[in-house]
Amino acid sequence: MLQAEIKSLLKEDISILIKIPNSGKHYLCDCGEASLLTVKEVQSISAIFISHTHIDHFSNFDGIFRHQIGSGEKVVICGPKNIHQQVEARLKSYTWNLIDENAIAYEIREIVSKDEINIYTLRPPHWNLELINTQNFLFEDEYVNVDFTILDHKIDSIAYLFKEKDTVSFNETGSGFKKGKWISELKTAFENNNGDKEIEIEGTVYKAADLFHLLTRNKGYKLGVIMDHAVDKSNYEKIKAVFGAADLVYIETFYKDSDQEFAGINHHSFASASGNIMNECEVKEAIPIHFSRRYTESDQEEIETAFYKAFRKN
Repeated sequence: MLQAEIKSLLKEDISILIKIPNSGKHYLCDCGEASLLTVKEVQSISAIFISHTHIDHFSNFDGIFRHQIGSGEKVVICGPKNIHQQVEARLKSYTWNLIDENAIAYEIREIVSKDEINIYTLRPPHWNLELINTQNFLFEDEYVNVDFTILDHKIDSIAYLFKEKDTVSFNETGSGFKKGKWISELKTAFENNNGDKEIEIEGTVYKAADLFHLLTRNKGYKLGVIMDHAVDKSNYEKIKAVFGAADLVYIETFYKDSDQEFAGINHHSFASASGNIMNECEVKEAIPIHFSRRYTESDQEEIETAFYKAFRKN
């Protein structure tokens, strides 16, 4: 199951680390201050997901990069329109005469629209952008698929949904057969919906479809991160289309209800509004995040109380 940790303290800018258990692979959502983020964790980050490039969500990119340079790995960066130019500008602002061209590779995925993702590469020491291709999906690896929606924050603000891939488990006690390579063959046939596949077990040949009852599909965990967004109908329709019935969603809750006028002016959300939309999405668990730096611990408690009252309707 995917695990997420908020790496920013109260009054620090937001950064969330998502971990794949038993893999050593991490993803990072936004690059705000992150006092709780360790160097080892940074070096395990294979992909960075930027909601938007306001300073409180992007200021720590250089600090993240500093601990990745020299790894020789490819790191994917996903973000809104012009993210490729902004990353390029950050990297070109330093001098790299001592860095080898194989020290690291960045692949930047610029979200132009729901179906248009531009792919760029950036390599040291000159960091010259190269457009590779355009694709219609954002991110997939052996562990997750990442869906997204583009919200309005007076600029594009990308909300991400990490969908853990489904797994197929074998009911060993109910089979009556000895273990063998036939189990993996059966799982492959099941995943490919190939019921006519012949599976040999202990000298007898079976049709895969006759053995599918021994398998169970386990739905992958869905974890969402919704950063800055205005409280409006269009945003909420987009959120419901992507995050409905998610297992866990972290959602921006920048203001107290008593400050919702400021939320409107600054295109942010407030406590009960974020709680209500999570209730409408019927997510299993929701956590309010990214509070205004003006707030104290007691203010945070007030926000959380209003949020959960709206979310749980109690």
